[in-house]
Amino acid sequence: MFNNVVVKTPGKSYLNGLTTSDLGTPDYDVLLAQHEAYVKALEKCGVTVTHLPASEEFPDSTFVEDTAVLTPDFAVISNPGADSRNREIEEMEPVLKKFYDKMFYIEAPGTLDGGDVLQAEDCFYIGISDRTNEEGARQLKKILEAEGYEATIIPLKEFFHLKTGIAYVGENRMVVAGEFINHPAFDSYEKIIIGKEDEYSANMIRVNDYVIIPKGYEETKRKLTEAGYETIELDMSEVRKHDGGLSCLSLRF
Repeated sequence: MFNNVVVKTPGKSYLNGLTTSDLGTPDYDVLLAQHEAYVKALEKCGVTVTHLPASEEFPDSTFVEDTAVLTPDFAVISNPGADSRNREIEEMEPVLKKFYDKMFYIEAPGTLDGGDVLQAEDCFYIGISDRTNEEGARQLKKILEAEGYEATIIPLKEFFHLKTGIAYVGENRMVVAGEFINHPAFDSYEKIIIGKEDEYSANMIRVNDYVIIPKGYEETKRKLTEAGYETIELDMSEVRKHDGGLSCLSLRF
C-alpha cells in the first residue's frame, strides 16, 4: 500500500535531455499535458502527491525514480550513472528527509539508477546496466540485506533499465518481457508475459487498487483485466521519446 508519491514537472530543457531513441523531438506542451494526466492518475489511486517544480539545470530530472530506492522504513539515495544526471540527488535528498529519518547512500565508484531496482514484497532485484555498475549493485544489496530484505543482482543483456522489461503487480505476479520471460530469478512467480511488439508496456506500475499502463497496448490490457486488475491507461508518447516509462516519473512509498 502506497501513501506517498514524489513527482517533478519536466522543464523545457527536457527537450535536450538524454535519449537513445529515434522517435523524434518531444512536444513540450503535449509532454506537460501527459505529465498532468499522470499526476491525476496517481491521485485517483489514493496517494498524496508531492509535486516538485521543474529544474531547468537538470533536463532529465522529471525521471525522479532514478534518484532513490525507497522502503517503508528507510531511503537509499542513489548515485546515478549518467554524469549529467548525478547531481539530481542533491535536489531530492532534502525532499526525502521530510519523510525518512533513516537514510543510506550509494558511494562512488558505485553507480546506481533507481530504474534498475525492482521490489517484490521483501525481495529486491537489482540490474547491472549502462547506468548501474557492479559496485553500486553490491552496495545496495549489502544495505538491503542488513535491513532484513533479500536482494538478487541481475546483469542485463537487452534492456536499458531493469524495470524497462519487468513489473511486479502483487499477488506473486510478475509482468515480464524479453530477457526476463525465462529468467530463472523469476521462476517462483506467476508470469504475465508481454510479447516483443508490446515490450514498452511491460513498464507499468501497481499503485494500490490500480495498475497504470501505457495507452495503446490492448493485449497487455486484456491480460491484466483477465488477471483481475483494474487498469488506468495513459498516453506516454513524449516520455517514451526520451527512454522514459511510467515507473520513471515517480517515487512511490
